[in-house]
Amino acid sequence: MTAVDITRLRLRNQRIRQGNPLEPESARTPGELVTRMGAFQAQDYAGAKWSLGLRLPGTTEAEIDQAVADRTIVRTWPMRGTLHFVPAADIAWMLELTTPRILAGSAARHRDLELDDRTFDRCRVLFAEALRGGRTRSRADLLQTLEDAGIPTGSQRGYHLLWRTAQEGLICFAPPHGKQPAFALLDEWIPESQRTVFADRRHALGELARRYFTSHGPATLQDFSWWSRLTAADARTGLEESALSLESVVFEGRTFWMPPTTSDTHETHFDDEPDVYLLPGFDEYLLGYKDRSAALDPVYARRIVPGGNGVFLPTIVSRGQVIGTWKRTVTKRSVSVVPEPFQPLSEAEEKALALAAERYREYLQEP
Repeated sequence: MTAVDITRLRLRNQRIRQGNPLEPESARTPGELVTRMGAFQAQDYAGAKWSLGLRLPGTTEAEIDQAVADRTIVRTWPMRGTLHFVPAADIAWMLELTTPRILAGSAARHRDLELDDRTFDRCRVLFAEALRGGRTRSRADLLQTLEDAGIPTGSQRGYHLLWRTAQEGLICFAPPHGKQPAFALLDEWIPESQRTVFADRRHALGELARRYFTSHGPATLQDFSWWSRLTAADARTGLEESALSLESVVFEGRTFWMPPTTSDTHETHFDDEPDVYLLPGFDEYLLGYKDRSAALDPVYARRIVPGGNGVFLPTIVSRGQVIGTWKRTVTKRSVSVVPEPFQPLSEAEEKALALAAERYREYLQEP
C-alpha cells in the first residue's frame, strides 16, 4: 500500500473514478448511491447534488431533484450535526445512532441562546401544527410562526430550533420552495412502514461502519469515528461487526480498512493521461476523512478554506490530488467554469479539465 494507492482506491470506491459499471456494488440511481455511501455532506445544496451527479454518469440535476421529491433521499442533520443527504429508509436509525452525543454537546450553546426545555416544547407543538397533514413550509414561514408565537428567532435561535427538532426526528427537509429551504414532518414524509429497522444497536453500528469503509476505504477507525462522531467505543463496535466483509492493510503504522480488492483494483498507478474531476465544496472525497493529507498537500489546505470559517471551496482533482479550486458563474444563457490551479496546468490537464467541465454542463443541461 502506498499513498498513491490510497487516493486511487478512494476515487474508485467513492465512484468518482468509474470502474466496471456492472460491478455488484455499482450504484445506478441517487437512492442507491446515497445508500452505498451511507451519507453525503450537504451544507451547500447545489454542491451536494453535484456530488451525486458526478458519481452517476449521465444523471442530470433534474433527476437528483426528482429523487428528493420522490422521497428516496432526504436532507437533514445527522453525522456531526452537519447537513447530509441520507437514504430515506435509513434516516430514523441513523439519527438514533448519531444525534444523542451531538445534542448533549450543544447544551451550553443552547443555554447561551436562552433556549430551555419549555421553549423547545413550544417549538415542537408549533412546528407539528404548521406541518401536519403532509404540508411543507419554507424556513422563513416556520421562523415567522415562532415569531408570531412570541419566540424570538434572531441571533441564530431560529436555526438552532430547526436544527434540534430535526435531530430529534420531528422534522426533515422537503423540496425547496423556490430558493428557500423547506421542511416537513418526518413521520409523514417518511412513514414508519418505509423505514429500515435493525434487531439491535450493535447491528445498526455494524451497518453504518460497513457502508462507510466500503465506500470511503481505505480509511482508518479514526476517520470513521470523526465522520460519524460516534464515541470511540461505538465506532470500534461498528468496525468489529463489519470487519468480516472488509479487508485491512497497514500503511505507515496505521491500519486502513476497505472492501475486498478485485482484480482491477490491484493496479498501482494512474493512467498516463490525467483524470481530472471538478468536485464541489464539502465533497466526501475530502470531508469524509479526519486525515486528508493523502489527497491534499497541507501547504494548500488554507487555499481550500480561505476564510478559515469552515466553508470549503470546490476543488480540482488530478491523479487523486487536489491541484486547485474552481468557481462557476451561471447566467440565464450559460454556465462558465473558472479554474484557479495552485500551479500551471499541463496541456494534458487542460484538456482533461475541459472534458470535466463539459460533463458538468451536461449534468446542468445548460449551454
